[in-house]
Amino acid sequence: MSANTIHLDGLSLTRAQVAQVAAGAGVTLDETQLQRVQRTADFLAEKVDCGEPIYGVTTGFGSNADRLLGAHRARDELPGGHPDAPEGTLMEELQHNLIVTHAVCVGAPFAVEVVRAMLVIRINTLMRGHSGIRVQTLQALAALLNRGVIPVIPQKGSVGASGDLAPLSHLAIVLLGGGEAFVDGERMPGAEALAKAGLEPIRLSFKEGLALNNGTTQMLATAVLALQKMQQLLETADVAAAMSLDAFAGRSGALREEVHALRPHPGQVETAQRLRALLAESTLVDIPYHLVPKFRPWTVEAWNTPQAQAHRFDLCWDWVPANQRHGREAFYSRFLPFKGGKKHQPQDAYCLRCIPQVHGAVRDAVAQACRVIDVELNAVTDNPLVFPDAENPRYIEDQVISAGHFHGMPLALAMSYVKAAIPVLASISERRLNKLVDPANNDGLPAFLTGNEDATDSGFMIVQYTAAALVNDLATRAHPASVYSVPTSANAEDHVSMGANEARHVLEMTEDLGHALALELYTAAQALEYRQDMLNAARELAGQGDWTLLAAKIAGAPREGHPQHAQFVEEVRGLMKALAEAGEFHAGVAVRRVLQRLRGKIDFLRSDRPMDGDVQRVCDLVASGELLD
Repeated sequence: MSANTIHLDGLSLTRAQVAQVAAGAGVTLDETQLQRVQRTADFLAEKVDCGEPIYGVTTGFGSNADRLLGAHRARDELPGGHPDAPEGTLMEELQHNLIVTHAVCVGAPFAVEVVRAMLVIRINTLMRGHSGIRVQTLQALAALLNRGVIPVIPQKGSVGASGDLAPLSHLAIVLLGGGEAFVDGERMPGAEALAKAGLEPIRLSFKEGLALNNGTTQMLATAVLALQKMQQLLETADVAAAMSLDAFAGRSGALREEVHALRPHPGQVETAQRLRALLAESTLVDIPYHLVPKFRPWTVEAWNTPQAQAHRFDLCWDWVPANQRHGREAFYSRFLPFKGGKKHQPQDAYCLRCIPQVHGAVRDAVAQACRVIDVELNAVTDNPLVFPDAENPRYIEDQVISAGHFHGMPLALAMSYVKAAIPVLASISERRLNKLVDPANNDGLPAFLTGNEDATDSGFMIVQYTAAALVNDLATRAHPASVYSVPTSANAEDHVSMGANEARHVLEMTEDLGHALALELYTAAQALEYRQDMLNAARELAGQGDWTLLAAKIAGAPREGHPQHAQFVEEVRGLMKALAEAGEFHAGVAVRRVLQRLRGKIDFLRSDRPMDGDVQRVCDLVASGELLD
């Protein structure tokens, strides 16, 4: 067992602790709560001895709830007897059969991390002491987890009410010596796995089958792990957006604190604050229009020094003649009359300007789901519920109460909200990526972010295709499972949540969301380097003090002798002075650190090369969370 051990008392389990156990931590069980667990088990045994009819203990399940168990097996009187009957009483057979007949899931098995999360959640809810399980059975379940016996649980088969019956039966059947399990990564029969871990199969007692397989455990485990990933991906999305905003030399007004105070949705306010922090000390955002050159393909004649010849671009501006400034005098009193990369408009496109509103809305969806999950982690979700200490009970129904806590709709609806939010976050990321590669919209950067001097390079063109494919795939998977109930158990269970499908879908979708954000980061890093290098190259050129060098980069300049030539020269000198006196152009401190981390794995794309390795490395960086360190 790991030295990192989580203490379970049924009351205080957190999402972070579930993630720790999923990653390998062990568990211990609170002794005080174990006393309560045993008190409830003893109470059930007393009521059974008194002949009390109790659902799922002395009656059948679901549509068989109206059938009381007899004193002996009627099937023993059939010709040939009942050769498959397990040892023990009818009540023990009932619990045994519940598990072995309900373990019917299909599909690929859940990852070990998901099953470990299921185990700790199931143990924790049983620790509340309202389920009727015996202490030794609960300890056997904890021993599976602590000794690394991980039941094989196929992913598909739960309708989310009565809880996750089928997958939890796959989890419990290993306790009986059945099913399959992983031990040290090796898949083997359940009995062999128990023996390898030094454990013995158990025989279930009153209500223990129901206690083990009736609850929202699968959907809750997948939801916890999905939300953990979503929180990491939200931070990644903010980093990618900040890098893109720096690469565009965008505007920060839409991020200001007083702006968001007027519409204070929590996620929106938080996102704006995070972006302000990520962009701190940037000299690219809010840069004056006239300083930003636009890309022009490199030529041998583009630069006048050996050092400058190493640039992978040329620069240019357009000059705005005096006779085209009418009605714009106020604007040109603030900005010099040169049109480079930045469009003369006071606002950015939605994918940049509305980052707080979009990322923030996704944040709020995740926060709502986290609130629901935090309640569920320490809830009792099986049926019936046992209250051995109820005051003045008249009937057994006052102490063993059939209710509906197994119904997964609270989780299902919360996760459907997150499910709808995932393609939203991917979509706005793809729009930023597309804007970066599109020469009509990338504010002066090269088409597809490559110099393409010989017309042989595609650059980042197809990266956007992949991002578009991911967005479409996520959008088509975003339909909520929770809106489509299929009744089960001969209509005894006539409305189900489908929450297990919902949470599983969300967990699966987080992977493609991470890929989409990785593609934006990959593209934004290339664009940011171009933007910084182009601006600093213009600054270095201006620093030579020869206005004619800068004038050679400006289209529409009047020739000497033209009536506006003197004015042009004066204004070029003004541009030269503004560039020469500017400090180094660079992104925000945090964005620069991320760029440095990316460049430690992926080189700048000077010209076309195989990109599959680049894409895999940036996807791995996002998945690991390394960029957020």
